[in-house]
Amino acid sequence: MEPTDRVAVTVSFLRMDRPPVGAAPSLPTSCQVVQADSCTVPFYRYLYNTVGEDYVWWLRRTMSDQELRLLLGAPTLAIYTLYSGGEPAGFFELDSHNWPDVNLSYFGLMPHAIGTGVGFGFLRHSVDLVWRQGAKGMTVNTCTADHPRALPTYLRAGFRPVRQVREVWNVPVRLGMRIPSHLRT
Repeated sequence: MEPTDRVAVTVSFLRMDRPPVGAAPSLPTSCQVVQADSCTVPFYRYLYNTVGEDYVWWLRRTMSDQELRLLLGAPTLAIYTLYSGGEPAGFFELDSHNWPDVNLSYFGLMPHAIGTGVGFGFLRHSVDLVWRQGAKGMTVNTCTADHPRALPTYLRAGFRPVRQVREVWNVPVRLGMRIPSHLRT
């Protein structure tokens, strides 16, 4: 049995059944959002690991390159990167395998972009994109390991809580994740 760190989180499942009211804030002119035509495993790992480092994003780290390549090649999965001043500043992942519902599987900013004021505009970009594509619903989940502003920002964007679940994750020690003391069981 592989050694693990036990991490206790509360997961909030959120849903949106209609487009948000009001115009989305504009992203700064130095920012652009680009969809990866064919996201490579190394680039995805860079995005996922950098954005998720401080928030115990571990599940995709356990996948082999082959498993991740298959996932990234699925026609129902889309990866979008936020660039600011020519550098990656965040990303989001849309999963439409339950179309006409779309799941915002991952969303986040690089550490250097947190606190710069682009987060809400970037989130609304993802939400508005989903609704422009003709979706009938959108889901996302967040947990107590995520940034403290994640849940309030999702609610501000128009998501509503559906349920909360207490989970205990067995995070493999070999991943070298920094586990905040308040999440350890």
